[in-house]
Amino acid sequence: MGSVEGGEKKALGWAARDPSGVLAPYSYTLRSTGADDVYIKVICCGICHTDIHQIKNDLGMSNYPMVPGHEVVGEVLEVGSYVSKFTVGDVVGVGVVVGCCGSCKPCSSDLEQYCNKRIWSYNDVYTDGKPTQGGFADTMIVNQKFVVKIPEGMAVEQAAPLLCAGVTVYSPLSHFGLMSSGLKGAILGLGGVGHMGVKIAKAMGHHVTVISSSEKKKEEAMEHLGADDYVVSSDPTEMQRLADSLDYIIDTVPVFHPLEPYLACLKLDGKLILMGVINTPLQFMTPLVILGRKVISGSFIGSIKETEEVLEFCKEKGLTSTIEVVKIDELNTAFERLHKNDVRYRFVVDVAGSNLVEEAATTTN
Repeated sequence: MGSVEGGEKKALGWAARDPSGVLAPYSYTLRSTGADDVYIKVICCGICHTDIHQIKNDLGMSNYPMVPGHEVVGEVLEVGSYVSKFTVGDVVGVGVVVGCCGSCKPCSSDLEQYCNKRIWSYNDVYTDGKPTQGGFADTMIVNQKFVVKIPEGMAVEQAAPLLCAGVTVYSPLSHFGLMSSGLKGAILGLGGVGHMGVKIAKAMGHHVTVISSSEKKKEEAMEHLGADDYVVSSDPTEMQRLADSLDYIIDTVPVFHPLEPYLACLKLDGKLILMGVINTPLQFMTPLVILGRKVISGSFIGSIKETEEVLEFCKEKGLTSTIEVVKIDELNTAFERLHKNDVRYRFVVDVAGSNLVEEAATTTN
């Protein structure tokens, strides 16, 4: 097997250089490599709504140049001498987190995504002081702990969205004991995460309602994704029909919205699980929570263990993502369309099949 240890390696990617969020070819040096590292050739990478927040500095924490992308599927090119889980030629995935402290309670509980010293796959700094860069690039170097095997026979472009969107839905259903059949749940917002929520919840045997802001996605939700019901959130009569009926709501909406209409839909001990990254305060009247012992919770992606579980779950159930594949030179257009919710339901960038090398090679740091 090839060894990854030794000198620095060059990478070619597409980076945002300022809060305009416009991406362009960019060449850079990967971080120092070690015995626990896996050197990966990127095959494809999904586009997540969080990528928009990052490249446009919506949260005020962006560092440039920034190569985004955290739904990465690739092929192992080389491995370090301590790597035991992977060999050259394996098809693997990398998600949102690429480092943690390894000693805190979340880390010791296989919940490394909640480590306060977690290291993001991009827009962060690795332990050696070098910036992390994401999957819209030809190669990455990642510690083996944060790499997962893609199940044999699963298409790479189908696997990519599961590394963020898929596990983001699966994790709270698992954690809160909401995996048994017969439950009634709702998915609020039918985007990249929401469409996987419908598919995964249906595969668990749940009665699934899609709550959306208009009728335009009803046919898609009911006929193609298999939802059992569809409710327009602005219709009081329809919302009243859901009152006190749901075991849970997975709220994927990434912009400000009132919580009270959805809290009213939950039955006793029902759970409203927030997933959207929103940089303005939300509010609600406490009696809606107190009088039903309801829970408002957040959930953040999933652990490496849960990522492995959701990959196997989707393979076993034959679940696929609804995707649109684009080349890397279509990346800026794809981001513009995603911002307008003009995608069904996840963009996946065909990195290996793009003219990345020729274009990026002419660009300097």
